[in-house]
Amino acid sequence: MVGLLVVVQVVWGLPMLIVVLAVIAMIFLHEMGHYLTARAAGMKVTEFFLGFGPRLWSMRRGETVYGLKAIPVGAYVRIIGMNNLEEVPPTEEHRTYRSKPYWRRMSVAVAGSTVHFLLALVLIFSFLVIGGKHEDVPSPDWTVNFVIPGSPADSAGLQPGDRIVSVDHSPVATMNEMKAVLPEAGTPVSLGVERGGEVIVRTLTLGTNPDDSSLGYIGIWSDSASSRHQVDVGYVEAVPETLDEFGFLVKESVFGIGRLFSPRGLSDFFRDVADEPTQQSSAPAEGGFTTAAPVDDRDRVVSIFGVLKIGADLTENGYGNLLLFLALLNVFIGVFNMIPLLPFDGGHVVIGTYERLRSWRGRRYTADVSKMVPVAYAVIVILGFVFIGSVYLDFTDPIELPS
Repeated sequence: MVGLLVVVQVVWGLPMLIVVLAVIAMIFLHEMGHYLTARAAGMKVTEFFLGFGPRLWSMRRGETVYGLKAIPVGAYVRIIGMNNLEEVPPTEEHRTYRSKPYWRRMSVAVAGSTVHFLLALVLIFSFLVIGGKHEDVPSPDWTVNFVIPGSPADSAGLQPGDRIVSVDHSPVATMNEMKAVLPEAGTPVSLGVERGGEVIVRTLTLGTNPDDSSLGYIGIWSDSASSRHQVDVGYVEAVPETLDEFGFLVKESVFGIGRLFSPRGLSDFFRDVADEPTQQSSAPAEGGFTTAAPVDDRDRVVSIFGVLKIGADLTENGYGNLLLFLALLNVFIGVFNMIPLLPFDGGHVVIGTYERLRSWRGRRYTADVSKMVPVAYAVIVILGFVFIGSVYLDFTDPIELPS
């Protein structure tokens, strides 16, 4: 294991080693959450291993075997009696997962994702306090960079390099001010346009904004409409900012997982693997922690190898990027683990909650987990194909982050 880490550092450099160690620590803390809550509930934990496959090293402490396995792509904690299919000696039944009260089982099931969410909150808060945040400040020196063909601006003769300085004879300094005073769609407006040091007047009828039909639409684009400034964030101010960004990342992770595992999402993914280009949708960009990427890559699924490469690339440009990357990764894994199907932690939550709802008058209902086994196998098979396909794409068509 040490040799593998040395190879990572020599071949890929220090940024990759830092990301690998961070991911290993993250996986370890996830399983430590399950381990500690299980022990606190009086459950018997027989194994705590980092990695899968052949055993490299292990030691026994009390009733638990701790160790390392050869394939470092995950970890696991083995708790006896996780379902009614597992045979457990009668003398140990009282220490099984299935024998414990509902709230104890739920505390174990959600512990891993809870650890990821707490880590994400700490990482986001640390980034804001240490590095501040970036805000877009409207610029009074903006100019038109692109005129959309066939738009009202195109018909009125607006050109790249123009700057709109008035709307219906009312002065406007920034693009935001201009948009704020535009009337509704279908209304004629007179624009004062500064071109070559002179102001000329152009009249046009506003079109319908494609994003909001209640707003008027000119049909211009500018990359100089605002400038980005770094703003310091205090400890108190960082708390609501952290919660806002955390909520945004949770929402985007839920939507992203939903898009992937929809019939269309899986179909598009496997077409990408077969090298048949598909039209990818663009990810929303209103969150402060989104990373710009080519449109075709924004919904790309990446394997653990792709994750490590992206993390290393971001780390090379500053450790603040590493904090944001790990925050996003923790949120995504936390949400992913809560998918309400076995073998995910969310599957145990659903089963435990269903059993609790079916139990009344002191009679405990036990779900027949054998009925869920085919579904679990199907999920594992789909995940296996997605993993293989994502590894293939990461090596044949790696994601390139913009500079």
